[in-house]
Amino acid sequence: MRPEAIAAVAEGMTRWANPSSPHAEGRAARAALEDARRRIAAALDWPHHVILTSGASEAIALGLRGRGEVPRLAVEHDAVLRAGQGAIIPVDADGVARSLPGGFLAVQSANSETGVLQDAPQSALRDCSQTAGKMPLPDADMIVVSAHKLGGPPGIGALLVRDLGLLDPTGGQERGYRAGTENLPGALGFAAALEAPRDWFDAMAGFRADLDAAVLAGGGEIVVAEAPRIPTIAAYRMPGVSSAAQLIRFDMAGFAVSAGSACSSGSMRPSHVLAAMGYSPEAAGEVVRVSFGWTTTADDVARFADLWTRTARDVRRAA
Repeated sequence: MRPEAIAAVAEGMTRWANPSSPHAEGRAARAALEDARRRIAAALDWPHHVILTSGASEAIALGLRGRGEVPRLAVEHDAVLRAGQGAIIPVDADGVARSLPGGFLAVQSANSETGVLQDAPQSALRDCSQTAGKMPLPDADMIVVSAHKLGGPPGIGALLVRDLGLLDPTGGQERGYRAGTENLPGALGFAAALEAPRDWFDAMAGFRADLDAAVLAGGGEIVVAEAPRIPTIAAYRMPGVSSAAQLIRFDMAGFAVSAGSACSSGSMRPSHVLAAMGYSPEAAGEVVRVSFGWTTTADDVARFADLWTRTARDVRRAA
């Protein structure tokens, strides 16, 4: 979390009242919540509606609820695959869908495992969890945003909606589109994170290029080398070394990486994203996902590159 977001959440914790309560304290909390909503919209340059949620997964479910058959790419996030129904669109070896059908689509703007940027028609639900606050929003009817992906607190996100008529109301808070007491501290932290400086992002492409070069020099493989990628995500294969073995070694050295997206990596089951790209179970089981964030330094990248190279070399020597 950004320090600005931590401070905002802490301040929000002092506001005890439910924003839906009619008394003076509740009205003050409501005013703070609506101000945070306006700040979130302004920071994202979104002139339409903002429905606050518990995170990206709930925002995806809310956007797809009641829509019936919705085509989805084979490399979509688990939350999209769970929430929707309809045709699964194949991708090529770079994880890109070269031909998309018309109509309403659910498409990630950047894949959470490979970082591949995916284009889509205007009339789509775009999961921008990985890109919002870092890159301009795409032209879409509904956009999913997650606060913790951009330095905000966990447990809050938003569904940005061009027209509320696209949603299926169920009653409750958030203009009747979700139920539950509004998370005022989270909303304040969300807004503060979006308003924090983004000057760190420009350095990430260089950091990732340095790591790409080191992995290739060490006999490794960049999972996606040709398609455009967001600079903050990379996936690498270390032939002959399981993802689990890599994670243990990296973790012992103080590096937090994962196998697949965070929501599924705990199970260590094969990545559906890599399978859709044509990776065999054995090859997919040798891939780790590396993320770069606002705290990442050039020294971090150099130390990780050195550890990656030594790990690959040690395995080859043992073989």
